[in-house]
Amino acid sequence: MDLIQVDQEKCTRCGLCVQVCPSRVIIMESQGPEATNSSCIACGHCVAVCPQAALDNRKAPLAKQAPLDNEPALDPEIAARFMRTRRSIRCYKQVGVPRDKILQMLEIANMAPTGGNSQGVAYHVIENAEVLRKITAVTVDWMEEQVLQGSPWAKYFDGLVDVYRKTGEDVILREAPCLVVAVTNKRFFDRGRDNTHFALAYAELYAPTLGLGTCWAGFFGACAASGYQPLLELLNLSPQLAVTGGLMVGFPKYSYKRQVNRNPLQVSWQSE
Repeated sequence: MDLIQVDQEKCTRCGLCVQVCPSRVIIMESQGPEATNSSCIACGHCVAVCPQAALDNRKAPLAKQAPLDNEPALDPEIAARFMRTRRSIRCYKQVGVPRDKILQMLEIANMAPTGGNSQGVAYHVIENAEVLRKITAVTVDWMEEQVLQGSPWAKYFDGLVDVYRKTGEDVILREAPCLVVAVTNKRFFDRGRDNTHFALAYAELYAPTLGLGTCWAGFFGACAASGYQPLLELLNLSPQLAVTGGLMVGFPKYSYKRQVNRNPLQVSWQSE
């Protein structure tokens, strides 16, 4: 098969590519590694693990994998401190977010792990202030309908609807200057929704390195998932796409002076 190509002069037959292949596509023969079928998920493990750079993969080309020579290890204390200082931001400076920063953040989101390397998540970025205001308005309309219908979510929505109707405060997008909408093909929805969670978690963790703050747009996401037509019309998406999540993005208006805390860790162990 032409899935993998092996440089016979470089290959030492070490077998690492066989060991790391999650799909068991590669076997070791007398002449070196060979692909037995085409069910490769394009994870690139076989290419990345080869010490001699002897193996190439049509679905995960060697030319697209940057070498990791002497990469510095991330100090555990620094990493823990960084991750504990990430907060969901709901107060933003009223300035636009440069597109290059959004793209940097989404490039990292695009690297998030997905089941079977299925990926399948794309992004629709909204930075028009008027459209963002309309998204808030129609989401509140939907929430109000849920309250009137006695939805199980009514107790969560009622107070927010009241605040919006009385004050006009943006209780949905928090006046964020940018909304990143994750989308996937409707036929791929269940897996795409799960993959979106991984991707947007990556985005949220990386955003502070760019000076950005983020917050999961949960009310927006619930409204979109319900199929509320006024909202979907505002998004103007292709008919085959479904919304799988939303992330508010902007420059934080305030800085926090203390780390995040959570409920005590709960762990159980089974050793037998």
